[in-house]
Amino acid sequence: MKCILNSNTDPYFNLAAEEYVLTHYPDDVFMLWRNDKSVIIGKYQNSAAEINMDFVRENHVKVVRRMTGGGAVFHDLGNVNFTFIDSSGEGDFRSFTLPILQVLKQLGVPAQFEGRNDLTINGQKFSGNAQCIHHGRILHHGTLLFSSEMSDLTAALNVNPLKFSDKAVKSVRKRVTNISEHLPTPMTVSQFIDAVMQFVTERHPDAERYDFTEEDLRQIRKLRDEKYATWEWNFGTSPHFDFSQTIRTPGGNLEVGLSVRQGRIEALRICGDFFSRADLSELEQALIGQVYHEEKLRQVLSKIEIGRYICNATADDLLKALF
Repeated sequence: MKCILNSNTDPYFNLAAEEYVLTHYPDDVFMLWRNDKSVIIGKYQNSAAEINMDFVRENHVKVVRRMTGGGAVFHDLGNVNFTFIDSSGEGDFRSFTLPILQVLKQLGVPAQFEGRNDLTINGQKFSGNAQCIHHGRILHHGTLLFSSEMSDLTAALNVNPLKFSDKAVKSVRKRVTNISEHLPTPMTVSQFIDAVMQFVTERHPDAERYDFTEEDLRQIRKLRDEKYATWEWNFGTSPHFDFSQTIRTPGGNLEVGLSVRQGRIEALRICGDFFSRADLSELEQALIGQVYHEEKLRQVLSKIEIGRYICNATADDLLKALF
């Protein structure tokens, strides 16, 4: 297993680095990294609905869309990010977060897994986790709030309702906490990073420290510039829809926007803080051009495994959002 301590703090670069490692390395990987002030948006979210644009502009906070689903999160240098990549085929959130819980226990912090993807201390969230799959390889990553500036976190994600009042999905904001507030013995964020890396490497006999090569860096920078630093990827276009509705499913919030012309679906967009194990555009394309009639669409959806595209959701959930 390659263990990478990525010292770059450019969020565009770091999200590109994750994708590059996932798609180019055959090895299992563990990586620790931090970002400068930024809001990291879930792959299927409406960016404009998740951020306080005034605060983001005034404080030079970067907005970057990641390749995994889930909700929006705030990053700064007091937040540590961890990434596991392997070919196990197992997408169990608990197994990937177990090493984090174990190292925290070793440090005297009573943390636990809660809900669908969170780690908490005494009911307060300090870590959100997300996953994606590429050709059978799983990328699991999570945040670790160690000493983040909570006022910035709240302000960056707190949308002004007077300026944005549509039905777009809002991330679930739980009461949050920093790990540093619960440590019996104080330590710096750098010491914490070293402790996590040491813990993981000691428990994997095949672990080896790895630094990006010059070719790695060249390819990552290229992906950064052509994708992760672009407006098209991070914001894209938000077309006007004739109908928009948001519902709650077991897998998260699900928002559907669509336009209907002459009784058929002309345009469709599915958003939310859910996770997905397939290309969501495939599901959207399967519905575009279909007759906008509940029973007709039920027949179409009966041939599609909805849970691959919207985890823990059913055809009935999608139909409820569509009508």
